[in-house]
Amino acid sequence: MSAEILKLSDYRIDDIADSQIDLATAVDAAIRDLREILACWGSDTARQRAEECESTLRRAYSGFVTGGSV
Repeated sequence: MSAEILKLSDYRIDDIADSQIDLATAVDAAIRDLREILACWGSDTARQRAEECESTLRRAYSGFVTGGSV
């Protein structure tokens, strides 16, 4: 079995405010972000990814709680 490994940043949404994301997708993206954060721990890139991850999870959770997608 073989798989193509892609960096999450290859698929990062440029303007997250204009996108919709459900909770399951947000959790999947967060797991991938955390792997990237751990790989470059302490760098500006890691800090940026952590902020993006937190924002995405916050928006998806809010949409889940209110009954819609954000």
